[in-house]
Amino acid sequence: MNTTSTSRGAAWGGLALYPPAVALALFGFSFVAPEVRALGVALSAVLLAGVVRRTPLTGLAVILLGTLVAAFAQPTGGYWGGSREVTLLAFGAADVALGYLIATRPRWQWYTGIAVSLVVQAAGIGFLVRPENMIGGAVVAVLALLVACMVGLLAGERRAHADALRTQAVTEAVTAERLRIARELHDMVSHSIGVIAIQSGVAARVVETRPREAREALSAIEDTSRETLAGLRRTLVALREADPDGTAPLAPAAGLGDLDALAAATGRDAGVRVDVVRTGPERPLPSDIELAAYRIVQESLTNVVKHAHVDACRVDVRWSADALVLEIDDAGTGGSATVPGMGITGMRERVSLLHGEFSAEPGPEGGFRVTARIPLPEAGR
Repeated sequence: MNTTSTSRGAAWGGLALYPPAVALALFGFSFVAPEVRALGVALSAVLLAGVVRRTPLTGLAVILLGTLVAAFAQPTGGYWGGSREVTLLAFGAADVALGYLIATRPRWQWYTGIAVSLVVQAAGIGFLVRPENMIGGAVVAVLALLVACMVGLLAGERRAHADALRTQAVTEAVTAERLRIARELHDMVSHSIGVIAIQSGVAARVVETRPREAREALSAIEDTSRETLAGLRRTLVALREADPDGTAPLAPAAGLGDLDALAAATGRDAGVRVDVVRTGPERPLPSDIELAAYRIVQESLTNVVKHAHVDACRVDVRWSADALVLEIDDAGTGGSATVPGMGITGMRERVSLLHGEFSAEPGPEGGFRVTARIPLPEAGR
């Protein structure tokens, strides 16, 4: 049996048990004070919690009707005597149901519930309360109704605010995930497209005069295209098979250990020699820092290939006790500094997410320098 069926069964069962419970509260004992009977009638409404939760307006109507019938059926004899007007105190249970109705349902149901409550309670007071107590009883009933409405309104506002916060959190999470995917795809594709553009230009210029170099350029284009397609395929597969909690990686994560292969590929495919220099004691790092560092170097090399117009650049990877510092220098024209695009924006966002510092500006001796300082977690954490 599923949860919906269980909830429906509990609601119907409580509705069926409500009349016997009210009758027991009224007639189960001969020597019981009217206040105790009123309390029993009010507590019997707990059986209607399932009905109130599923259809608050129906639950409110049943509680009002049950309380009114109980007040008219109140015995007048016995050791303590009888007092039908005391039983009307059980309308407090109906006020609780009205508050829940106002907190969880549309306005038209509010107005219907308030109108029904006013009519039924006015009928009970008018027929059962003694004339000298009628004004006091009416005031108490109206005040209780107002308190129920105010509590319901406040609870409804808190509920709406909580829903808005959840919606905002979901929207921000979706936006952050879209930006993360956009950065990954940009960093993955931009480098390869730059290499392909250079090699295709070389092939076009030498295809008739130097066929061998043209074939090598076309071969480099083919290899780069295959690697990019494989990376995109891994990314799409990872996205399709992501865990429900969103913790699955987009693709097998690259890291600092792959910088030598990246440098070799840049030199082989784009004709730019990359010197990777490491200083300081290396140690294993979290995958997010490893991937961010690799993508920053990759995007920087892409900018060198596309904008710097040089045949060499330098990548410094410096380790310290509390930070990883990356510096990518070239002696080119610094064209990427004049028109910052998605690449620099993506690098800045990656470093910012890791609470680091980032700069991309002309170097002190010309060319262009990208610097990223990423704080490292303490050893053993």
